[in-house]
Amino acid sequence: ECIWSTPSWQKQGPRRDCASVVEDQDKLGMKGMSVIQVKLLFSFDYDGKMYPCALVHWFKRVGASPDSETGMWKVQPETYRNGQHIVSILHLNTFLHSAHLLPVFGQDVLPFDFHFSYSLNAFELYYVNKYADHHSHEICF
Repeated sequence: ECIWSTPSWQKQGPRRDCASVVEDQDKLGMKGMSVIQVKLLFSFDYDGKMYPCALVHWFKRVGASPDSETGMWKVQPETYRNGQHIVSILHLNTFLHSAHLLPVFGQDVLPFDFHFSYSLNAFELYYVNKYADHHSHEICF
């Protein structure tokens, strides 16, 4: 599995993938995980040891259980009061699996020239797609 973060993906604009990260191993499913968007992948060497890391934006769960109609958890960007995204640096060993987010569409129509690369900035709420693949279905409960 590859998780990408690049400013130019096949000359179509940026690609910043999402992933599930483990925050509490004692809690099952999404209750022990969070969703992040990878903004930058990097590594550094400290005292002879390499540390692979990622600069990430956080998403927080909405509600205490999955949506009753879709069976999917909802998340929203986690921000400070001023609207800035909460940013962290994580070691790659906290990553469990890629995450596929689907926008929760409202009543507004998207502009004709809307580009897919803006999807994770254009909406306020997303579904964590547990139907994306077998592994997602097994972990996003």
